[in-house]
Amino acid sequence: MHRGKGMKFVGDSRVPANRRPNIPKDYSEFPGKTEAFWPNFLLKEWLVGAVFLIGFLSLTVAHNPPLEKIADPTDAGYIPLPDWYFLFLYQLLKYDFASGPYNVIGAFVIPGIAFGALLLAPFLDRGPERRPAKRPIATGLMLLGVAATIFLTWESVAYHDWEHQREQGKIVAEAEVDTEAAGYLIYQEQGCINCHGENLEGGAAAPPLVGSAHTPEEIADIAVNGIGSMPADLFQGTDEELQELAAFVSEISNE
Repeated sequence: MHRGKGMKFVGDSRVPANRRPNIPKDYSEFPGKTEAFWPNFLLKEWLVGAVFLIGFLSLTVAHNPPLEKIADPTDAGYIPLPDWYFLFLYQLLKYDFASGPYNVIGAFVIPGIAFGALLLAPFLDRGPERRPAKRPIATGLMLLGVAATIFLTWESVAYHDWEHQREQGKIVAEAEVDTEAAGYLIYQEQGCINCHGENLEGGAAAPPLVGSAHTPEEIADIAVNGIGSMPADLFQGTDEELQELAAFVSEISNE
């Protein structure tokens, strides 16, 4: 090769020298099938979202949220209940094959398979057909998942002990309790404090004594003979101690 021969400089650029304005695509060739994302489609999305937001805010104003008593980490008898959208998983953990020694299966394996299949659905079903009747496997699995979710949610709601749920979370009035009183010392010694709480506020195993409005005679009879799920013969003190305890609890329960 001689100097100056056999070498050529070629200019090639696919970027236009003069930039054109950002003109949106002409959708007139597909009438009624496509529309511009901005502002047409996005405006509709905002309007629908605004309707749901206003409806949600109206519900929160019209109906007060159901509040429970202040959380007590020392209350081992409290049975928590998840929100409604997790009730199907809560119910799943009640079955023998997904609880106890198999708790890992109910908590991780089954939900992991279900949600993993949902995430992988676009990759597993790559066919061009979009009609549900033409996609029997994907449609069947989705209907199975929806049916299982509805059934488990219904089972959880239908067979849950809602009366116990309301009692354990009920907000009760706090009363001034004289922890130095003779009746309170008997209340401690007889083990009443284990179920009814330090301030007679109750717990998961026993109702609150504050606001129960029992007479001393009724309280003495309950302490000896029991009531409901409370067994008899729990009180092991003398008659004088029983009367002292009954008078103390009656004074607190009628405040």
